[in-house]
Amino acid sequence: MAADLLSSQTVSPAFISLAMANPFYIEGEQRADKVRDLFSRIARRYDLINDLQSFGLHRRWKQMLVNLAQVKSGDLALDLCCGTGDIAFALAKAGAHVTAVDFSEPMLDVAKARAQRNGFSQIAFQQGDAQQLSFPSGTFDLVSVGYGLRNLPSWRAGLVEMHRVARVGARLLVLEFGKPDNAAWRATYFAYLRFAVPILGRIFCGDSATHGYILESLKHYPAQQGVADAMREMGCRDVRIVNLVGGAMSIHCGVKK
Repeated sequence: MAADLLSSQTVSPAFISLAMANPFYIEGEQRADKVRDLFSRIARRYDLINDLQSFGLHRRWKQMLVNLAQVKSGDLALDLCCGTGDIAFALAKAGAHVTAVDFSEPMLDVAKARAQRNGFSQIAFQQGDAQQLSFPSGTFDLVSVGYGLRNLPSWRAGLVEMHRVARVGARLLVLEFGKPDNAAWRATYFAYLRFAVPILGRIFCGDSATHGYILESLKHYPAQQGVADAMREMGCRDVRIVNLVGGAMSIHCGVKK
C-alpha cells in the first residue's frame, strides 16, 4: 500500500491525508511567518539535531556542494538561507569572499557566534529575504542554498533570484531533501521522516511538529527533476543532479548562461 501511494514523484492525496496538518506549514505569503517562528524555536539546537537525524552525513553533503562549486580564490560567493553557517564557512575556507543571508535572526546569531569563535572575519552576514535580494544583478561568482529553497513561500522565486544575482558563467548550487525514485526506499525514507525525526523535535525542542515539518514541506516541493527543469527554463546550462543516499538528498548544480 505504501509503495503504491509513493510510486510517483508527486505524493498522492491519499498519503497526504494520513498525516495531520503541521502547524508550521501553510500555503501562501503567510508561510514566511510560520517558518520564521519555527527557526526561532530550533536555532540553538539546529546543529545538534542535524547531526543526529542525518547521522552526521549532512557535513559531508555540504562539503560536496562546495567541491562542486569549484571555488577560485577571491570569488564572490552568496550563500542563501545560510542557517548557522556551515556552507558559508566551507566556501570561505575554499578561498571565497562570502556574503551569507538568512531571514531568521536567531539562526544568524548562532552563525555569527560560530564565525567569531572560528575566526571567519571575512564572511558578511545579512538578514534578508531570499525571494527579494538587495544585490544588483550579476554580482556573484557563485550562489548556493542549503536546505532553504523548500522553506520559501515560493521556491521558484528563490531560484529566480539566485539566477538574477549570479554573473554569466557563475555556478548555482542547491542542496535539499529529495524524493527517491525507488518506491520501496521512498516509503521507508518518508516513514523515517514521519515517525522518527519528530521524536528529535519533541526531545530537544519540546515540540514534535518542529521536525514533523520536514516531511510536510517535502510533500509540496518538486524535488530533483522539478528543480532541474526550472534551472534549465530560466537559463542554466550543464545542469546536474547529484543524488545522495538513493535520492533522499540531492545537490543541483547549474551554470548561468
